[in-house]
Amino acid sequence: MLHIREAIVVEGRYDKNTLSQVVDTLILETGGFQIFKDPERMALLERAARRRGLIVLTDSDGAGFVIRNRVKGAIPAQFLKQAYIPDVYGKERRKRRPGKEGKLGVEGMPPAVLEQVLRRAGATFLEGEGLSAPSGPPLTKGDLFAAGLSGGAGSAEKRRALLRRLELPEHMSANALLAILNGCYSRAEAEEILKNA
Repeated sequence: MLHIREAIVVEGRYDKNTLSQVVDTLILETGGFQIFKDPERMALLERAARRRGLIVLTDSDGAGFVIRNRVKGAIPAQFLKQAYIPDVYGKERRKRRPGKEGKLGVEGMPPAVLEQVLRRAGATFLEGEGLSAPSGPPLTKGDLFAAGLSGGAGSAEKRRALLRRLELPEHMSANALLAILNGCYSRAEAEEILKNA
């Protein structure tokens, strides 16, 4: 497993699943073209970009470039890195037919290719123990429960209030909040956020 500092944005959940088998970092989804009508999701991408940097990794088809350009136009260039997968023709195993342009997407790329495109994009690889090791173990669902943000009476309202304060999407689940706390903040910062929730 490769550990990198930057967060990575991909188009959808299958891309995220494939990539999470290769790298250990915060992986966010655009939801495809949903990114065009979801300002909260764009705000989340910008937050991750400003905190740790953001690598844009979309498919190599026309739709992937439209989505890439949307992200590129909304987030300052100094926080972005661009990773491009090669044009490989074929179809992903889960699909009956190839995509419109007949190219494999991120989900169809072998791990070695994904590592290569991330290195070429200038990803910051962390050697040794990984991102969360210096500041302690990551937060768990138990930490959210103890802070009253999940699993209890009024936890949804308390979580929404915290999400508003952090300028994050109000419909974010407890699991997604946990990923952001572990991915964008040090352990000490995340604990302070929970303490003041």
